[in-house]
Amino acid sequence: MEPLAIGRPDPLAGRVALVTGVSRRAGIGYAIAMRLAQLGADLCVHSWVPYDAASPWGADPGGIDAVLKDLRGTGRRIAHVSADFADPAAPERVVATAFDTLGQVDILVANHAYSRLGGLEELTAEQIDQHFQVNVRATLLLVQAWAARHDDSRPGGRVILMTSGQHLGPMPGELAYVASKGALHQLTQSLAAHLAPRGITVNTVNPGATDTGYADPETYAAVLAREPMGRWGQPDDAARLIAWLATDDARWVTGQILNSTGGGP
Repeated sequence: MEPLAIGRPDPLAGRVALVTGVSRRAGIGYAIAMRLAQLGADLCVHSWVPYDAASPWGADPGGIDAVLKDLRGTGRRIAHVSADFADPAAPERVVATAFDTLGQVDILVANHAYSRLGGLEELTAEQIDQHFQVNVRATLLLVQAWAARHDDSRPGGRVILMTSGQHLGPMPGELAYVASKGALHQLTQSLAAHLAPRGITVNTVNPGATDTGYADPETYAAVLAREPMGRWGQPDDAARLIAWLATDDARWVTGQILNSTGGGP
């Protein structure tokens, strides 16, 4: 019986990961990148700071330079690319940058997201298109570009997508977001089946309600009241699961939707 990969000091040593949506140290993307680096992986991280700057939570106070400085403090090779995934050419450019800079990329974590509130009465065609451009089109094009370059002779081919909790309960105030994240949920099994003969796994993670600074006090209190464990999720909660999925210990797990929600919706 092989020893568990997670028991080794650097179970991802020699592997390279591309993680999208790494713009803020308070975000899930940063936590994922940090965990992968701590397990030995070199990284190419993608960011699009203007999106965060225009959002209620705001950009990282130290800017992207502070994010990259902390990641480079792990001692791993860290590359960076900035791109707006509303641009249909951006996914190809991001993947090409990762391969050109770091060589073979073994792990793709599509963590980026576009999210704006909007119920049925407020919904517009533009809002729907914005969500699908970034959350669905860009994700599919990233997987396509990555898979076209992936060296199947290397072990550990991994694709990890991100969804939300729309399959666990209603989210009527975020309809465009729900529709786009639901699409990723439904794509998981089909992508997994397509890539399985190449030894590549595909899984999707729902991180649950995660305290990344986006919630106003009323929302924060309402979510907290329904959480079985009595707290919000932290970015590192989902990051730990995603880091495990990237290791050899998860080699037989594919086509799954994994809910990292602390038992909540």
